[in-house]
Amino acid sequence: MSTADPFVLMEGIGKRWKGELGVEDVSLTIARGAFVALLGPSGCGKSTTLRLLSGLELPDEGRIFIDGREVTTAAPAERNLSMVFQSYALFPHLGVAENVVFGLKVRKVARAERAEKLHRALEITGLLGYESRKPGELSGGQRQRVALARAIVAGQPLCLMDEPLSNLDAKLRSSVRKDIKKLQIDLGMTVVYVTHDQTEAMSMADQVVLMKNGRIQQVGAPEDLYYRPETTFVAEFVGAPPMALIDGAALPGFEGTARIGLRAENVRVAEPGAGRLECRVSECEFLGSETFIGLDHAAAAGLIVSLPGLRHLPSGEALTIDFDDEDLHFFDADGLRSCAPERVAPPS
Repeated sequence: MSTADPFVLMEGIGKRWKGELGVEDVSLTIARGAFVALLGPSGCGKSTTLRLLSGLELPDEGRIFIDGREVTTAAPAERNLSMVFQSYALFPHLGVAENVVFGLKVRKVARAERAEKLHRALEITGLLGYESRKPGELSGGQRQRVALARAIVAGQPLCLMDEPLSNLDAKLRSSVRKDIKKLQIDLGMTVVYVTHDQTEAMSMADQVVLMKNGRIQQVGAPEDLYYRPETTFVAEFVGAPPMALIDGAALPGFEGTARIGLRAENVRVAEPGAGRLECRVSECEFLGSETFIGLDHAAAAGLIVSLPGLRHLPSGEALTIDFDDEDLHFFDADGLRSCAPERVAPPS
């Protein structure tokens, strides 16, 4: 492989257990120093993909390359990578320092080098002064930082993370999320990060790989998945709130389109009779700076309008909405993105 090849390459990877699909035809290229998020619902194959990359599972077909070397059947220890898990995997009877350098001791790294790497890792993760504390004496966020410090001292160019923040509360997740991203940038590591939380994927990753039923649905920058979803699954999965889908037959001029997507921020309230869809209020969700108004319409799913500040509209109240053609997304009968159709003018 040439120097222009990606740092990580997965070609046509497939894995099954007793005939049951794990992943199918997974092909992925990852640049050196990138932060890649494997995103998707439970059972979509994202953790299986990570385990195949790590060597904890071997593929039934396809090839895997790391840094120009084929590692398809290589053991995890031969792949020059580190791993951070959801469970932290810390030794409860060892202090922070011993947990962090345990792998270095196993590899018989010299004492002076161990001490140097330990100090740097604890400094980066904000754990200096905690060297002798046992995991039971630490908070969840601190235990996760110990796991990160262990990955740092390993000094490997590739770090795999399997839902490392799922055991933390919302405030800690936000804090440690920033820590992980800063570490990745400062250390120049390539990170492959598994999550079912789109906030983590969209805020941390340079590249998002969205999966469903063992297959990749779309790969791209977070903004690509948000602004140009390739399928209705991507449209409905990415975004909070997700994209609404409207039956094309409900919009005059677009009757030949199967489904039309619309984001909440592109919907506006219109005067009765002056908009494009007549809806009924189903719910109001106050989020501080804005209120999401859920709308019911027979030909639409997930319609929401975002209004500033606190708003309360009674359920069942009639509401007319409007939007611009340039904010619409078009999908065919198979749920695949299609070109904007030529709008048919209504008869005079």
